[in-house]
Amino acid sequence: MKKLFGFLSFLLISFISYGQDGPKIEFKQETINYGEVVKGEDDGIRVFEFTNTGNAPLIITDVKSSCGCTVPTKPSEPIMPGKSDKIIVKYNMNPGPISKTITVESNAVNKLNGVVPLRIKGTVIVK
Repeated sequence: MKKLFGFLSFLLISFISYGQDGPKIEFKQETINYGEVVKGEDDGIRVFEFTNTGNAPLIITDVKSSCGCTVPTKPSEPIMPGKSDKIIVKYNMNPGPISKTITVESNAVNKLNGVVPLRIKGTVIVK
């Protein structure tokens, strides 16, 4: 009985530690505040930088915006462990408040279903 308990304990610990292996995504920041920007003077481009802090290649499978006024661009190649890359976001600079979400889908094991919501906010004014 003691051997069985010891074996089951070993299996449980093995499964727990196995679940922690894989790609992990860490963003420098998950929200970018444009602040108050002037239409025509700001190109609307911002960059979300991230690093694969895991031990397997990170694959960004999709990046979606909450509306057509925001266009995200994702890396096309896998990001190796310890390497960094970026997601570029271009907002079309419509006058008024900015409050948009960019959804990043990946194979990261440290995020629920590999999904990370990024946000942009601010205000576009016209001179």
